Amino acid sequence: MAHPMFRPRRLREKPLLRTLVRETVLAVDDLVYPLFAVHGRGVREPIASMPGQFRLSIDELVKEVKDAAGMGIPAVLLFGVPAEKDPRGSEAYAEDGIVQQAVRAVKDVVPDLLIVTDVCLCQYTSHGHCGIVEGGSIRNDPTLELLARVAVSQAEAGADMVAPSDMMDGRVAAIREALDEANLTDTPILAYSAKYASSFYGPFREAADSAPQFGDRRSYQMDPANALEALREIALEHLGERLVGRLAQGRRLADVAALDGPDDAVLERLRLGQNVPQRVDPFADDGQAGERPEQKQGEDEPLLANQVEDGFPGHEWKI
Repeated sequence: MAHPMFRPRRLREKPLLRTLVRETVLAVDDLVYPLFAVHGRGVREPIASMPGQFRLSIDELVKEVKDAAGMGIPAVLLFGVPAEKDPRGSEAYAEDGIVQQAVRAVKDVVPDLLIVTDVCLCQYTSHGHCGIVEGGSIRNDPTLELLARVAVSQAEAGADMVAPSDMMDGRVAAIREALDEANLTDTPILAYSAKYASSFYGPFREAADSAPQFGDRRSYQMDPANALEALREIALEHLGERLVGRLAQGRRLADVAALDGPDDAVLERLRLGQNVPQRVDPFADDGQAGERPEQKQGEDEPLLANQVEDGFPGHEWKI
Protein backbone atom coordinates (compact mmCIF):
# COMPACT_ATOMS: atom_id res chain seq x y z
CA MET A 1 0.00 0.00 0.00
CA ALA A 2 1.37 3.40 -0.98
CA HIS A 3 1.91 5.91 1.80
CA PRO A 4 2.15 9.67 1.52
CA MET A 5 5.75 10.80 1.75
CA PHE A 6 4.85 13.90 3.73
CA ARG A 7 2.77 13.55 6.90
CA PRO A 8 1.98 16.92 8.50
CA ARG A 9 0.02 15.14 11.24
CA ARG A 10 3.27 13.94 12.78
CA LEU A 11 3.67 17.40 14.27
CA ARG A 12 0.11 17.39 15.64
CA GLU A 13 0.06 14.14 17.56
CA LYS A 14 1.37 15.42 20.92
CA PRO A 15 0.54 18.62 22.80
CA LEU A 16 4.21 19.54 23.26
CA LEU A 17 4.87 19.10 19.54
CA ARG A 18 1.93 21.32 18.70
CA THR A 19 3.23 23.91 21.12
CA LEU A 20 6.71 23.71 19.66
CA VAL A 21 5.59 24.44 16.08
CA ARG A 22 2.82 26.92 16.86
CA GLU A 23 3.29 29.91 14.55
CA THR A 24 1.37 32.52 16.51
CA VAL A 25 1.59 32.94 20.26
CA LEU A 26 -0.07 35.75 22.17
CA ALA A 27 1.75 36.70 25.37
CA VAL A 28 1.69 39.64 27.75
CA ASP A 29 4.80 40.97 26.00
CA ASP A 30 2.65 41.56 22.90
CA LEU A 31 0.15 43.84 24.63
CA VAL A 32 -0.19 47.61 24.38
CA TYR A 33 -2.70 49.18 26.78
CA PRO A 34 -4.69 52.14 25.32
CA LEU A 35 -5.51 54.88 27.82
CA PHE A 36 -7.45 58.15 27.55
CA ALA A 37 -6.14 61.13 29.53
CA VAL A 38 -8.27 64.10 30.59
CA HIS A 39 -7.65 67.22 32.64
CA GLY A 40 -8.53 67.43 36.33
CA ARG A 41 -7.88 65.33 39.42
CA GLY A 42 -9.62 62.23 40.67
CA VAL A 43 -11.42 61.81 37.35
CA ARG A 44 -12.41 58.28 36.44
CA GLU A 45 -15.17 58.77 33.89
CA PRO A 46 -16.74 55.59 32.48
CA ILE A 47 -16.74 55.20 28.70
CA ALA A 48 -20.24 53.95 27.86
CA SER A 49 -19.19 52.37 24.56
CA MET A 50 -16.28 50.51 26.20
CA PRO A 51 -17.57 48.84 29.37
CA GLY A 52 -14.88 48.67 32.04
CA GLN A 53 -12.78 51.43 30.46
CA PHE A 54 -12.45 55.03 31.65
CA ARG A 55 -11.26 58.49 30.76
CA LEU A 56 -8.67 59.17 33.43
CA SER A 57 -7.13 62.28 34.93
CA ILE A 58 -3.36 62.06 35.14
CA ASP A 59 -3.27 61.03 38.81
CA GLU A 60 -5.70 58.18 38.10
CA LEU A 61 -3.92 57.27 34.88
CA VAL A 62 -0.62 56.89 36.76
CA LYS A 63 -2.29 54.45 39.16
CA GLU A 64 -3.65 52.47 36.22
CA VAL A 65 -0.26 52.39 34.56
CA LYS A 66 1.45 51.15 37.72
CA ASP A 67 -1.06 48.29 37.92
CA ALA A 68 -0.54 47.46 34.24
CA ALA A 69 3.24 47.44 34.62
CA GLY A 70 2.88 45.19 37.66
CA MET A 71 1.06 42.68 35.45
CA GLY A 72 3.93 42.70 32.97
CA ILE A 73 2.26 44.81 30.27
CA PRO A 74 5.22 46.48 28.55
CA ALA A 75 3.58 49.47 26.83
CA VAL A 76 0.74 51.96 26.88
CA LEU A 77 -0.80 53.96 24.03
CA LEU A 78 -1.87 57.41 25.19
CA PHE A 79 -4.75 59.44 23.76
CA GLY A 80 -5.68 62.88 25.02
CA VAL A 81 -8.99 64.67 25.48
CA PRO A 82 -8.28 68.43 25.67
CA ALA A 83 -9.82 71.01 27.95
CA GLU A 84 -10.67 73.20 24.95
CA LYS A 85 -10.78 72.65 21.20
CA ASP A 86 -9.98 74.98 18.33
CA PRO A 87 -9.82 74.73 14.52
CA ARG A 88 -6.08 73.85 14.52
CA GLY A 89 -6.09 71.49 17.51
CA SER A 90 -3.41 73.54 19.25
CA GLU A 91 -3.37 71.56 22.51
CA ALA A 92 -2.12 68.55 20.57
CA TYR A 93 1.29 70.20 20.17
CA ALA A 94 1.32 72.39 23.29
CA GLU A 95 4.16 71.83 25.76
CA ASP A 96 1.58 71.58 28.56
CA GLY A 97 -0.93 69.56 26.52
CA ILE A 98 -2.73 66.72 28.22
CA VAL A 99 -0.71 63.96 26.55
CA GLN A 100 2.58 65.75 27.17
CA GLN A 101 1.70 66.07 30.87
CA ALA A 102 0.65 62.42 31.01
CA VAL A 103 3.90 61.24 29.41
CA ARG A 104 6.02 63.10 31.96
CA ALA A 105 3.93 61.85 34.87
CA VAL A 106 4.11 58.22 33.75
CA LYS A 107 7.87 58.41 33.12
CA ASP A 108 8.38 59.81 36.62
CA VAL A 109 6.65 56.80 38.18
CA VAL A 110 7.34 53.92 35.75
CA PRO A 111 10.39 55.05 33.75
CA ASP A 112 10.93 51.70 32.04
CA LEU A 113 7.41 51.44 30.62
CA LEU A 114 7.21 51.99 26.86
CA ILE A 115 4.99 54.99 26.06
CA VAL A 116 3.44 55.26 22.59
CA THR A 117 1.53 58.46 21.82
CA ASP A 118 -1.24 59.00 19.30
CA VAL A 119 -0.34 61.68 16.75
CA CYS A 120 -3.55 63.13 15.37
CA LEU A 121 -5.66 66.26 15.55
CA CYS A 122 -9.24 64.94 15.53
CA GLN A 123 -9.83 64.91 19.29
CA TYR A 124 -8.29 68.39 19.60
CA THR A 125 -10.04 70.20 16.73
CA SER A 126 -13.39 71.91 17.07
CA HIS A 127 -14.52 70.35 13.78
CA GLY A 128 -13.40 66.81 14.71
CA HIS A 129 -11.35 66.14 11.59
CA CYS A 130 -7.77 64.89 11.45
CA GLY A 131 -6.42 67.89 9.58
CA ILE A 132 -6.80 71.57 8.80
CA VAL A 133 -10.17 72.44 7.28
CA GLU A 134 -10.42 75.16 4.64
CA GLY A 135 -13.57 75.78 2.62
CA GLY A 136 -15.15 72.58 3.90
CA SER A 137 -12.21 70.43 2.71
CA ILE A 138 -9.47 68.72 4.71
CA ARG A 139 -6.17 70.16 3.49
CA ASN A 140 -3.39 67.61 3.29
CA ASP A 141 -0.11 69.52 3.06
CA PRO A 142 -0.85 72.29 5.59
CA THR A 143 -1.76 69.54 8.07
CA LEU A 144 1.68 67.89 7.80
CA GLU A 145 3.40 70.75 9.62
CA LEU A 146 1.03 70.46 12.57
CA LEU A 147 1.36 66.67 12.76
CA ALA A 148 5.14 67.03 12.80
CA ARG A 149 4.87 69.56 15.65
CA VAL A 150 2.67 67.14 17.59
CA ALA A 151 5.16 64.30 17.20
CA VAL A 152 8.17 66.41 18.20
CA SER A 153 6.32 67.83 21.21
CA GLN A 154 5.35 64.37 22.43
CA ALA A 155 8.82 62.93 21.89
CA GLU A 156 10.42 65.86 23.72
CA ALA A 157 8.06 65.16 26.63
CA GLY A 158 9.48 61.63 26.81
CA ALA A 159 7.36 59.48 24.48
CA ASP A 160 9.28 56.39 23.35
CA MET A 161 7.37 56.04 20.07
CA VAL A 162 4.94 58.24 18.14
CA ALA A 163 1.96 56.84 16.23
CA PRO A 164 0.43 59.01 13.48
CA SER A 165 -3.15 57.86 12.90
CA ASP A 166 -4.50 60.55 10.56
CA MET A 167 -3.82 59.08 7.06
CA MET A 168 -2.62 62.31 5.46
CA ASP A 169 -0.36 61.66 2.48
CA GLY A 170 3.31 62.18 3.36
CA ARG A 171 2.85 62.53 7.12
CA VAL A 172 5.39 59.87 8.09
CA ALA A 173 8.14 61.45 5.98
CA ALA A 174 7.30 64.86 7.43
CA ILE A 175 7.35 63.52 10.99
CA ARG A 176 10.62 61.64 10.43
CA GLU A 177 12.26 64.77 9.08
CA ALA A 178 11.00 66.89 11.97
CA LEU A 179 12.14 64.36 14.59
CA ASP A 180 15.58 64.14 13.01
CA GLU A 181 15.92 67.93 12.88
CA ALA A 182 14.99 68.06 16.59
CA ASN A 183 17.78 65.58 17.38
CA LEU A 184 15.22 62.87 18.10
CA THR A 185 16.65 60.47 15.54
CA ASP A 186 16.15 57.41 17.74
CA THR A 187 12.42 57.97 18.18
CA PRO A 188 10.60 55.32 16.10
CA ILE A 189 7.31 55.83 14.28
CA LEU A 190 4.38 53.44 14.51
CA ALA A 191 2.69 54.36 11.25
CA TYR A 192 -1.01 53.73 10.78
CA SER A 193 -0.09 52.87 7.21
CA ALA A 194 -3.41 51.28 6.25
CA LYS A 195 -6.24 52.89 8.19
CA TYR A 196 -9.82 52.43 7.08
CA ALA A 197 -12.73 54.85 7.40
CA SER A 198 -14.27 52.20 9.59
CA SER A 199 -17.57 52.04 11.43
CA PHE A 200 -15.79 49.82 13.95
CA TYR A 201 -14.22 53.03 15.28
CA GLY A 202 -17.54 54.22 16.73
CA PRO A 203 -16.76 53.42 20.37
CA PHE A 204 -13.30 54.96 20.07
CA ARG A 205 -14.72 58.19 18.67
CA GLU A 206 -16.93 58.40 21.74
CA ALA A 207 -14.02 57.63 24.08
CA ALA A 208 -11.81 60.32 22.55
CA ASP A 209 -14.67 62.73 21.79
CA SER A 210 -13.38 62.86 18.22
CA ALA A 211 -16.41 62.39 15.96
CA PRO A 212 -16.42 64.75 12.92
CA GLN A 213 -18.79 67.67 13.28
CA PHE A 214 -19.55 67.54 9.56
CA GLY A 215 -19.13 64.91 6.87
CA ASP A 216 -16.95 61.87 7.50
CA ARG A 217 -13.33 60.73 7.04
CA ARG A 218 -13.72 58.92 3.74
CA SER A 219 -11.77 61.55 1.80
CA TYR A 220 -8.56 60.67 3.65
CA GLN A 221 -9.04 57.25 5.25
CA MET A 222 -9.36 54.10 3.17
CA ASP A 223 -12.36 52.18 1.83
CA PRO A 224 -12.70 49.02 4.01
CA ALA A 225 -13.26 46.95 0.86
CA ASN A 226 -9.76 47.66 -0.51
CA ALA A 227 -7.06 45.21 0.56
CA LEU A 228 -4.73 45.86 -2.40
CA GLU A 229 -4.85 49.57 -1.67
CA ALA A 230 -3.55 48.77 1.81
CA LEU A 231 -0.48 47.17 0.24
CA ARG A 232 0.08 50.24 -1.91
CA GLU A 233 -0.30 52.59 1.06
CA ILE A 234 2.28 50.65 3.08
CA ALA A 235 4.67 50.47 0.13
CA LEU A 236 4.39 54.22 -0.46
CA GLU A 237 4.91 55.01 3.20
CA HIS A 238 8.06 52.90 3.46
CA LEU A 239 9.67 53.72 0.15
CA GLY A 240 11.75 56.58 1.54
CA GLU A 241 12.93 54.46 4.44
CA ARG A 242 14.18 51.76 2.09
CA LEU A 243 16.21 54.27 0.11
CA VAL A 244 18.18 55.30 3.18
CA GLY A 245 18.33 51.83 4.69
CA ARG A 246 16.43 52.60 7.89
CA LEU A 247 13.70 50.05 7.35
CA ALA A 248 16.22 47.23 7.75
CA GLN A 249 17.06 48.64 11.18
CA GLY A 250 13.45 48.24 12.39
CA ARG A 251 12.94 51.96 12.79
CA ARG A 252 9.32 51.91 11.72
CA LEU A 253 6.30 49.67 12.21
CA ALA A 254 3.25 49.25 10.02
CA ASP A 255 -0.14 49.41 11.68
CA VAL A 256 -3.17 47.83 10.04
CA ALA A 257 -5.90 49.94 11.58
CA ALA A 258 -9.58 49.10 11.96
CA LEU A 259 -9.48 45.68 10.39
CA ASP A 260 -11.80 43.09 11.88
CA GLY A 261 -9.62 41.55 14.61
CA PRO A 262 -9.65 37.87 13.60
CA ASP A 263 -9.13 38.51 9.90
CA ASP A 264 -5.77 36.98 9.10
CA ALA A 265 -6.04 36.83 5.31
CA VAL A 266 -5.21 40.51 4.83
CA LEU A 267 -2.46 40.37 7.41
CA GLU A 268 -0.91 37.40 5.64
CA ARG A 269 -0.89 39.30 2.36
CA LEU A 270 0.89 42.16 4.10
CA ARG A 271 3.44 39.79 5.64
CA LEU A 272 4.18 38.30 2.25
CA GLY A 273 4.41 41.64 0.52
CA GLN A 274 6.20 43.80 3.08
CA ASN A 275 9.24 42.98 5.18
CA VAL A 276 8.23 45.18 8.10
CA PRO A 277 6.97 44.48 11.62
CA GLN A 278 3.21 44.81 11.94
CA ARG A 279 0.52 45.15 14.55
CA VAL A 280 -3.27 45.38 14.52
CA ASP A 281 -4.85 48.45 16.02
CA PRO A 282 -6.33 47.82 19.49
CA PHE A 283 -9.58 49.42 18.35
CA ALA A 284 -9.87 47.15 15.32
CA ASP A 285 -13.14 45.82 16.65
CA ASP A 286 -13.30 47.80 19.90
CA GLY A 287 -12.89 44.77 22.12
CA GLN A 288 -15.59 42.67 20.46
CA ALA A 289 -13.63 40.43 18.11
CA GLY A 290 -15.73 37.73 16.55
CA GLU A 291 -19.06 39.36 17.32
CA ARG A 292 -21.44 39.13 14.39
CA PRO A 293 -22.49 42.44 12.83
CA GLU A 294 -26.12 41.89 13.72
CA GLN A 295 -25.16 41.83 17.40
CA LYS A 296 -23.89 45.41 17.17
CA GLN A 297 -26.36 48.03 18.28
CA GLY A 298 -26.89 51.57 17.04
CA GLU A 299 -27.03 53.61 13.86
CA ASP A 300 -23.82 52.14 12.39
CA GLU A 301 -25.18 48.59 12.23
CA PRO A 302 -25.81 48.54 8.43
CA LEU A 303 -22.38 50.05 7.79
CA LEU A 304 -20.73 47.46 10.02
CA ALA A 305 -22.42 44.62 8.21
CA ASN A 306 -21.48 46.02 4.79
CA GLN A 307 -17.90 46.61 5.87
CA VAL A 308 -17.44 43.02 6.98
CA GLU A 309 -19.18 41.70 3.87
CA ASP A 310 -17.21 43.89 1.44
CA GLY A 311 -13.81 43.83 3.08
CA PHE A 312 -13.49 40.30 4.38
CA PRO A 313 -15.10 37.75 2.01
CA GLY A 314 -15.20 34.18 3.26
CA HIS A 315 -14.44 35.18 6.83
CA GLU A 316 -15.35 32.59 9.45
CA TRP A 317 -16.71 34.17 12.59
CA LYS A 318 -14.83 32.96 15.67
CA ILE A 319 -16.78 33.25 18.88
